[in-house]
Formats: sequence, C-alpha cells, structure tokens
Amino acid sequence: MTIDFDIALKDLLDLLSVEGITGSEKNIANLVIKKLVSIGIPKKYIFFDQANKKIPLPTQTGNLIVKLPGNKIGKRKLFSTHLDTVSLCAGASPKIVNNKIIAKGNTALGADNRGGVACLITMLKYIYKNKIDHGPITILFTVREESGLWGARTVNINDLGKPAFGFNCDGSSPYELITAAVGAERWQVEILGKGSHAGVSPEDGISSTMVASIALSEIYKNGWFGKIEKNGKQGTSNIGYYGDQDGNCAGSSTNQVTDYVKINGESRSQNSQFVTRISNQYKKSFIKAAEKVVDTNKNKSKIIFKNHIDYYPFNLKKNLEVVKFSTSISKSIGFAGRTIACNGGLDANWLIKKNIPTITFGNGHYKPHSIGEYLIISEFKDSCLFAIALATA
Repeated sequence: MTIDFDIALKDLLDLLSVEGITGSEKNIANLVIKKLVSIGIPKKYIFFDQANKKIPLPTQTGNLIVKLPGNKIGKRKLFSTHLDTVSLCAGASPKIVNNKIIAKGNTALGADNRGGVACLITMLKYIYKNKIDHGPITILFTVREESGLWGARTVNINDLGKPAFGFNCDGSSPYELITAAVGAERWQVEILGKGSHAGVSPEDGISSTMVASIALSEIYKNGWFGKIEKNGKQGTSNIGYYGDQDGNCAGSSTNQVTDYVKINGESRSQNSQFVTRISNQYKKSFIKAAEKVVDTNKNKSKIIFKNHIDYYPFNLKKNLEVVKFSTSISKSIGFAGRTIACNGGLDANWLIKKNIPTITFGNGHYKPHSIGEYLIISEFKDSCLFAIALATA
C-alpha cells in the first residue's frame, strides 16, 4: 500500500486541535465533513441522523454517517468510531515528541478517539485517491460515546444500510482484535432521612449519611466493591457521584443531621445476570442499613433504588465470519491477529445488540481519560493499514 502518512499525521493533528467534548461534537463533525468532501466524496453520501433528538442529554448534532454504494458486489461493511472526547480534553493542543503525540498543557490529549477518526479518514482518502474498487461501505462517526454510548445506542440500522458486519476503531493496539467485552448497569440510590439539630436533638434525626456509610462499608467488607470474584464469576463495581439532588455536597452544615443523600454507581461483568446481581447487592445493603439508623420513635429512612442497563456484554464466537475475516486480514499484513476481551464499554456493545457483529481494533492511543494520555505514531499508521486492508479485501 502506498499511503501518504504525512497527510494522515496532519489530519490527526488537525482533529486533535478541535475541541469536541461529549455532547458538543458539531465543530469536529464539520471538520470531518470538510476533509471528506475535499477528497471527492459526494455530499449526497454524507448526512447526520436524528440521534441527538433521541438522546436524553443535550447533544449538538446527530451521528455523522457516510454511506458509500461501492462499485462491486459484496456485503456492506460498517466502519465506526466516535467523535467525542471526555471533558478533560477541553482546550487540548497536541505536540509530537519522537514517536508519540502528547498534549502540550495540563489536559488529556483526546486521541481517544480522534485517533480512530483520523484512521477512517485516511482509509477513505486511500480508497478515493487510488480509485480502489470496493463493495458497499458505511462509516459511522458516533456522538456521546463517552457519556453512555448514546450514538451507537440510538442509531437506526436502516440509516446504516443494514451492514452485514462491522469494524470499530477504538482502543489501543491495532494488533489485537476485541471480540468480547463487559456489559454494565448504572444504578442510583436516594436516601431520604430526617433532619434535626445535631447538637440539641440529634436523636430526632435520621442521618442519610450514616445509612450510606453503613451500606457501603458492608459492600466493601463482603467483596462487592472494585474487582469482584464470586463463585467463578467476575465483575467490577464503582461509586461515582455522592451528594445532593443538585450536584452539591450532601448535607448543609455540621449542626444539621443530613436528611438526604444521592449516590450514583455502576456494575460491570461479561455475564449479564451477574451484572444485575452486583447491583442488587448494593440495593440490599442500603435497605439493610436503613433498618439500623432510626430516630427515637423507631422511624427509619426511605430508600429509593433504581438501576438500568447501560450496555450489554458480548462474546463473538471465533467461527463468525467477521472474526475469521478480521483475523485473516490481520495476519496477512504481518500483525498478530490475536483476539482479546475488554473490560470497558464500546460502541460495538450496542452495534452487536443491533445484530451487526462487530470487532474492535485500536489506533495506538494509551492512558485515555488522563493527563498522561498519548498516541504512538507508528501504531496509528498500522491501524490505518489495517483499516484499508479490511475495506479493500
């Protein structure tokens, strides 16, 4: 393959320089469109869907979709990546240091997932510049991946042209294929206690803070927090938000018994039933803790616990066409072609749920969601080679 990697690298640096945190993807989407039109892709093949109208969070634009008819017969292939970055990437400015790209300042880089966006743009440029024959291809640039995989969750498969299988460019190594990943539930608990003067009449109050503390202490003691292993099943859980209804600290002052606490958390596992079991352990612990913290009249707090599926786990079998094809292509260009499992959520979780078998390959970015994030340039180039080989084989 003759690929102009100088242009590919410039595209990557351009994309890294445009802010587009989750929910605010309009500017980065417009830059992608500009780059695609400049290589001759007709505007009629490029459009936004209505995902932003379905997402229950403020979202500037829908998913960006490029649907190419192809010039030879074949099953439609889907390539996907996400446009957004986490908020820690706001104001990021990239710089090259040897074989790496890092952020100049005190921000994350945003190579998760601008590396994926640049990879698929490079793939399209190669196909159009060299006039390569190809079957039908759809490229999906999703929104709000970082805040709940919302773009992939709400996309209509008819807008994608009902592809037979997919290739999601997200993650670190381009030499490994992610064919399995965890599912997750988000849960929320509200603890409705009773306020009273903490100095004059503490016995008349019901401390929501104490209920929460007792419950979480039991969760930790019994091994349901962090990495979890129970009877051969594995998973994780975490506490994220702990405060009041408005996003402030729980409680108001030290002389006031705290009457309300809200906590948000998550549960993950490759076993969907075990995911729910983890969430239920939290629910049981909060209900049990509420029995222990009462006022002088034996009144107790009210527990409101809600949980919902965030995304489903998947485990693609090795004999699936997309797995065999991807493995074969990886090995044919000198890569390992090794299949692995992932403990994070991917757009592939929802694409597979929509009956589009999808493997995920990396684009060279490491330590995402942190100030230490970086991208290895040589691995980014190899991700471009792999994407091109997948698209043209």
